[in-house]
Amino acid sequence: MNQKSGQIWVDADACPVPIKQILFRAATRSQCAVTLLANHAMMVPASPYLQFVQVPAGFDVADSEILKRLEVSDLVITQDIPLAAEVVERGALAISPRGERYTAENARSRLAVRDFMTELRDSGVNTGGPPPLDNTDKQRFANALDSWLAKRV
Repeated sequence: MNQKSGQIWVDADACPVPIKQILFRAATRSQCAVTLLANHAMMVPASPYLQFVQVPAGFDVADSEILKRLEVSDLVITQDIPLAAEVVERGALAISPRGERYTAENARSRLAVRDFMTELRDSGVNTGGPPPLDNTDKQRFANALDSWLAKRV
């Protein structure tokens, strides 16, 4: 592999397939290590830059494994707000599959919204879910990824 710093960790259980495909292409193009972690098996194209790690089923097992391996120069792709908050707290970068960069401030506010929505759902309110991933989301993600890749040293 190359000598550039930083690698990409993917919380792959909930990562949309189009985002994984963007990551697969970027890994080969940039020669950047991409490791997907999930508690269920998934296919990853054969590449010296791609790796899949299956973790045992359980609450936050993949998150814990990512945090155990994380370096400050790394990038984490996740929709999991508590994981993103911990990544940011440790000085690394986290972005959502929609290309939104997590910061200490927005992670805290998203945690508060998430907790509020959980309370609503627990009380019987149908809150719906996030909108489907669209082309704008995929482009925003690709741009955020390319920006991070361009800054690697």
